[in-house]
Amino acid sequence: MSTLRELTKEELLAPGHRMCAGCPVPTLVRMTLKALRGPTVIVNATGCLEVATSIYPYTAWRLPWVHVAFENAAAVASGIEAGFKALMRKGRWDQKVDVIALGGDGGTFDIGLQALSGALERGHDFLYICYDNEAYMNTGIQRSGSTTFGAATTTSPPGAKIPGKREWKKDLIGIAVAHDIPYAATASVAFWKDCIAKVRKGIEVDGPAVIHAITPCPRGWRHEPSESIKVARLAVQTRFFPLYEVENGKYRITLPVPNPLPVEEFLKTQGRFRHLFKPENRWMIEAIQRWVDKNYERLVKLSQL
Repeated sequence: MSTLRELTKEELLAPGHRMCAGCPVPTLVRMTLKALRGPTVIVNATGCLEVATSIYPYTAWRLPWVHVAFENAAAVASGIEAGFKALMRKGRWDQKVDVIALGGDGGTFDIGLQALSGALERGHDFLYICYDNEAYMNTGIQRSGSTTFGAATTTSPPGAKIPGKREWKKDLIGIAVAHDIPYAATASVAFWKDCIAKVRKGIEVDGPAVIHAITPCPRGWRHEPSESIKVARLAVQTRFFPLYEVENGKYRITLPVPNPLPVEEFLKTQGRFRHLFKPENRWMIEAIQRWVDKNYERLVKLSQL
């Protein structure tokens, strides 16, 4: 698919769900569901997406969908994929069924990492998508393993003792690639074409695939709901969140940013970084800029191998 006209008009995530105003996760899900190629089962870990789209007795999902606990989305997806394979071996099923697991950063970077690692190591043929809003947003904005260094959350409040989160964000794609899987990529809701193409690639490869998508949270990032896509775009334009993919070990930056904006342009859009702009905390902005530069240079070198 290369143009908007070529996208299906079918909407498999119904309107009327209860996601927050301005939340880009439903946009990411709609993009994902427009990349499907046939029968699909969605496995959804506990999180913002699950609690707001399946409030009993209603559901926003117009395709087979399973809710599982925070920690086992990848394990349940593995079982479903293996189950369909078994049915095909026995001649009781004759159609390929794609399995997609959806989890937030808390359920992926932290609680569900063990199950994800196991599924990748076993080579199950499924796609795992992490929608990353950088905290446990629906349970009180607690920091996660994905939260940016210096960010204010309810468990990393900036003050006299600490200046916000003191640890750096985990490299989820690096962890996935270390399992020698056929496909891994980053995506952004601000770049729909890149995002949908990657979802389709992740579905089509034979084996496990992982997509890490940035999804700004107006409530936790403290920006206007109308600016979510702008913030997601700035994350890419400042190289804070580079868009790249890894196919069979080969890195490729899918949206090069030759003239990046300073990372400050991304940080200043969000209230969770407001304290970094105090004179005594400027060193943290400089540290984040160094981290951004180092990471992008690393990806450039890897893409030249």
